Amino acid sequence: MSMRRTSSNVASSENESEKLAHAHQTHAHALSAKEVDTGAQMVAGLSAELDPIESARVRRKIDFYILPMMCSDSGYRIQFMDKTTLGSAAILGIEQDAHLTTSQLGTIFYLSYLLFEYPQNLALQRFPVGRWMSLNIFIWSIALACQAACSNFAGLFVCRFLLGMCEGSITAGFMIVSSMFYTRNEQTLRVGYWSQIISGFISFGSLHIHTKGFAPWQWLMIITGILTLITAVIYWFFFPDSPTTAWFLTPSERVTAVRRLKENQTGVENKHFKREQMIEALKDPKTWLFALFSALDNIPNSLTNQRQIIVSSFGFSTLNTTLLGCVDGFIEVATIWTGVTIASRIPNSRAYVGAIYFVPALVGVLMIEFLPWSNQIGLLFGIWLVDIGITGFVLSLSWLTTVTAGHTKRVTTNAIMLSAYCIGNAAGPFMWQSQYKPRNRIPWVVIGICYLLCPILLLVIRFMLARENARRDADPAVDEYEEFFIEKVSDDGKRVQVKIDKEFMDMTDKQNCDFRYVL
Repeated sequence: MSMRRTSSNVASSENESEKLAHAHQTHAHALSAKEVDTGAQMVAGLSAELDPIESARVRRKIDFYILPMMCSDSGYRIQFMDKTTLGSAAILGIEQDAHLTTSQLGTIFYLSYLLFEYPQNLALQRFPVGRWMSLNIFIWSIALACQAACSNFAGLFVCRFLLGMCEGSITAGFMIVSSMFYTRNEQTLRVGYWSQIISGFISFGSLHIHTKGFAPWQWLMIITGILTLITAVIYWFFFPDSPTTAWFLTPSERVTAVRRLKENQTGVENKHFKREQMIEALKDPKTWLFALFSALDNIPNSLTNQRQIIVSSFGFSTLNTTLLGCVDGFIEVATIWTGVTIASRIPNSRAYVGAIYFVPALVGVLMIEFLPWSNQIGLLFGIWLVDIGITGFVLSLSWLTTVTAGHTKRVTTNAIMLSAYCIGNAAGPFMWQSQYKPRNRIPWVVIGICYLLCPILLLVIRFMLARENARRDADPAVDEYEEFFIEKVSDDGKRVQVKIDKEFMDMTDKQNCDFRYVL
């Protein structure tokens, strides 16, 4: 159905003077379903105030069913744990057994991730989110477990390539799901729950498995592969695709879940690709500033696979190194939780909080550079302080979803930011050259420069968005307004046109003059 536009003069019916005083131009637009948000039909024509008590109850119900899958030992933790298996496997013997370096496989993983990131985002828009993520997690689990059977670079190359291809759907999928179920302030806290602490414990357990002809690193791959396979099954049956179809919500609760999102000015989703929104995303300066931040912030993320190797080089035994890896996870959980909690409670503080959390990371870099090599404890604490820098990236993920409207534009900006994430992660391993060992001074200098530039970028983004908000606030109010209508089947089976709110028009943040950027 094509769009049809009509216009008419609307005036009050009281008297002629009131007509002249209050007359204004109304533009009425009748739209097809594919042009608007998927939640538009569900809430079209509803004008009653949303009950805050009911809204809070529905939010708690959404938390109860979604957050365990996104935040527990499945979901994102399994995804992050998969990335750390290479570093864990390195100290368990994979480098010697398969005759390779972890930097080789780390780069392959992220180049594959980069290659498939945008196609994965398009698929997440086109297909049901939960089912698409489940399919990718299933392939991912098979590839992860198959690494146990690989004894050379070629076999591991194929497995890591498949892992990178599938992982592109996970972070992007969680970003989309968070924006579909939660308000902008709630998203900051929920995205911060994506973290992990269990990889170190599994590595420690694998170290104690002694079987003839089967090394500990192979058991690590099998165990994590099985956990990921279980996750895939859970996601297929239980992970929701959208609040409009969520199996655990009643029809009235689905309406409430969608209406909660009105304040976001971003709607739920739109399954149709809009070329003009993609072009807008490519022309939007903030898209590329977030991408630059993502690339720089993830060059140090090569520590994911190098951290345990570095800690081992400090003189710790393999047993102690695997146990100390658990501390990394605890520190990340604690710092991410405190960071997102502060950012969610203090209005417009995302950039400031993210910038502040880079300070201890810079202190950690200085400790590693200047402490004597004999100071094992000091160097170890330096490594742990560097871990705190991850908070800025977590905040940037939630921030990007809240300042981008229009589903195709959001999918495109997510893909660009995560592609930059891949570039940073793919480039990072090349720092860790054998000639720099054991102090690795050059890699740590690079990490320090990245962590110095990242907070500056966050503050620049905030300045730009604040300036745009001020410009929009200063714009004079127009003496025109638009009304939007969509065809809907009434309870008695008749087709009627009902009014929909502009918030569910799938408009971009540039198109919607009422949109204000959170800071």
